[in-house]
Formats: sequence, structure tokens, C-alpha cells
Amino acid sequence: MSIEARIGTLSQKHQALEAQLAEERNHAAFDEQRISDLKRQKLAIKDQMAMLQQHTLGSGRKPS
Repeated sequence: MSIEARIGTLSQKHQALEAQLAEERNHAAFDEQRISDLKRQKLAIKDQMAMLQQHTLGSGRKPS
């Protein structure tokens, strides 16, 4: 899998987690632990994307 494809996959996962967070927040009795876990996962994905983008820029390739 190319770096660009991996970034795209991570971006989709990041968006899916954002949707899950929004859905969880809309529940009357939302679970704070679940929200914390989702935020942690989302941040980890964001960090992975940043690392891959940095690698792509460092190699002289343009991210797609």
C-alpha cells in the first residue's frame, strides 16, 4: 500500500471516529469513557497521518 493510500485510509477512519463521537455525544446518557477512548483513537490516527505526511514531504513526493 502506498503512503498516499495509507493516509487516505487513515483519513477515512478519522472521519468515522468523528461521526461516532458526534453520535455518542447526542445520547442523553453518553459514556464519558467511550468518548475518551474515541478521542484517543482519533488522536492516534491523526498522529499517524502527520508522520506519514512528514515522510512523504521529506522524500520529495507530493501527497495526493
